[in-house]
Amino acid sequence: MPFVKICVTKEGDSPSVEQKEKMISGVTKLISEILGRSAQNTVVIIDEIDTNNYGIAGESVKNLRKKQKEQKEVKC
Repeated sequence: MPFVKICVTKEGDSPSVEQKEKMISGVTKLISEILGRSAQNTVVIIDEIDTNNYGIAGESVKNLRKKQKEQKEVKC
């Protein structure tokens, strides 16, 4: 049984319900086509992760996003 987990950030641009349904459908179809597995037995989970629950290069993504926003504001 294929088990696919998709992780996305939980932010203002989080996927909509419709987008999630398309991801689940599309990934299921892809797994079925590539691996030859039954779509009926394919599990797809979409996990929305809060930006202060993971980090890159030792810093939380929440802080990195804040710095990026501040840098954009200074350039304008």
